[in-house]
Amino acid sequence: MINSKNSFVYTILFMILITAFFTFLLAGLNHMTSDAIALNEETDLRSTILYVFDINPNSNDPKIIEETFDKYVESKQIGDETIYYIEKNGEIIAYAFPVNGVALWGSIQAYASVSADFTELLGIDFISHNETPGLGGRITEEWFKEQFRGLDLTKSDNEEYIKYRPAPNGNVDAITGATITSNAVRDIFNENIHEFINKEGGEM
Repeated sequence: MINSKNSFVYTILFMILITAFFTFLLAGLNHMTSDAIALNEETDLRSTILYVFDINPNSNDPKIIEETFDKYVESKQIGDETIYYIEKNGEIIAYAFPVNGVALWGSIQAYASVSADFTELLGIDFISHNETPGLGGRITEEWFKEQFRGLDLTKSDNEEYIKYRPAPNGNVDAITGATITSNAVRDIFNENIHEFINKEGGEM
């Protein structure tokens, strides 16, 4: 007859050993992949900054992206944010800064680039979002992002730099079937651009 007490202790010890084994296994895998994950995240950020500056590294190779980034892009810390900039002939010509806000299904993290005189929006790109694939998720499509390049920031009404057509002075197209996400993107970028120009811009 099997001692029920010993059986119970055996079961507990077995579960502890199994849990410990898989814990150490996951910890080992995490350690082995942490450098690769960090590199991918850094590459994605560099690619985003280059994109909003309209600089094409002509490659998806992380090394080429890093070399292109280091060749053109500088950074500075303003408060708790990292601001990126590019220079030409020793003079700053453009800035890139983080953009954050809440859309339909969650937060949006992005970057925007403006000219150094704050008169032109040079580009936007998205780091992360939770919008619906095929609808609001289309904000990451090239046709949507590319239409923000070269927008005149001096013709805004009440800090509405971005306005959807067919509104008067509309300068970009919203995503059909994703009105709430489109409006959220518009408001998030308008708010962040206005804040950057009026708050951070004075320190440049």
